[in-house]
Amino acid sequence: MATKHEQILQHILSLQVGSKISVRQIAKDLNVSDGTAYRAIKEAENQGIVSTIERVGTIRIEQKKKDNFEELTFAEIVNIIDGQVLGGRDGLHKTLSKFVIGAMQLNAMMRYTQADSLLIVGNRHEAHKLALEAGAAVLITGGFDTDDSIKQLANEKQLPIISTSYDTFTVAAMINRAIYDQLIKKEIVFVGDISTPFESSYYLTTKQQVKDWYINNEVSSHTRFPVVDDRMKVVGMVSSRDIVGKEQSTFIDRIMSRKPLVVQEKTSLASVAHMMVWEGIELVPVVDGSHVLKGVVSRQDVLKAMQQIQRQPQVGETIEDIVSNNMSQNPDEDGLFEARVIPQMTNHLGTLSHGVFTALITEACDKMMKIEKKAEISIENITVYFSKPVPIDSILHVKPVLLDVGRLYAKIDVEVLQGQTTVGRALIMAQLINR
Repeated sequence: MATKHEQILQHILSLQVGSKISVRQIAKDLNVSDGTAYRAIKEAENQGIVSTIERVGTIRIEQKKKDNFEELTFAEIVNIIDGQVLGGRDGLHKTLSKFVIGAMQLNAMMRYTQADSLLIVGNRHEAHKLALEAGAAVLITGGFDTDDSIKQLANEKQLPIISTSYDTFTVAAMINRAIYDQLIKKEIVFVGDISTPFESSYYLTTKQQVKDWYINNEVSSHTRFPVVDDRMKVVGMVSSRDIVGKEQSTFIDRIMSRKPLVVQEKTSLASVAHMMVWEGIELVPVVDGSHVLKGVVSRQDVLKAMQQIQRQPQVGETIEDIVSNNMSQNPDEDGLFEARVIPQMTNHLGTLSHGVFTALITEACDKMMKIEKKAEISIENITVYFSKPVPIDSILHVKPVLLDVGRLYAKIDVEVLQGQTTVGRALIMAQLINR
């Protein structure tokens, strides 16, 4: 029988896209406590089936596909531009394919205004009406209102008409920034992107025996398997160490390790990589919010994904991307890396920011370990024990020196020079991921 938490999630999934939900209403409809309803709604938000937007509320949404990262919902637009919904509230869950700036003659404007687009325009009531009739939403800049008949049309068409006090240029810049941020988020890899789905996963039940472990091992070549109960919830893990010396007829629940480490589909690649290295494990179960098995992710899956990420071009640029793109190996000296301090890398005083200074050090260490030891690293600890202000446009030389390296860890000392002057020193402890 499904738990109350699972029942609430199923109820939310049964609602129409665009439905507004609340903790109080869910608690009343399903006869559960407010706390239970709140936790289930938060889980639904994590799964991407509802979205909570300021000034709009919590609404049932369609789960976005990864390739549609550039699309924003109209509800998100309201939040971005601090807008007020004048009409068409039932269409806030819809996504816009593009936006059009209405700085042209009316007939020209309508040639560019298509269904599922957003027309950004001032107090031009005729343009508001024609856009809605064409299937487009409307964003009115300058804080202007519109006619009641147009608001009624927006309600009928279920197309939002929104007002904002910002001017057209500012609004366009804000929406562009939001799309750019989503480009960066799109590049973050999650466990759900790389895991083996449930249908292709190997697992054991509590009622199976040691002989079944050997069967799974022969077919999959894995030595570690999730153990599930009769409701498919992960209750343990069984590995080669657990079955050594045990009779073939021994039941799995007698020898399994209980309370195993698990991840969810929204766990980041970085987190699961750190967990696998730190705990020294080769495979982790992927579960949903109710601990039901959804698949598995292996160490090999993680390493392959990390290698692919490094080969792929990025569209959205983070600070680390800027640092990486501005750093190159010095051709005259092995193990020495060169970087220029560009404006994006500075603080309000025009000197190298502390965060970027740390990124320069970690990037140089990462490059050095790939060249010298053919190893990926995960930084565990950084101690900066000397630093001086570095002005904009400076050329820096970063020299990491490997002090000690073992099977799992490396200790690296890093010196940062501007010309012949030392401007920073740091000591790094790093885990080796795939030496």
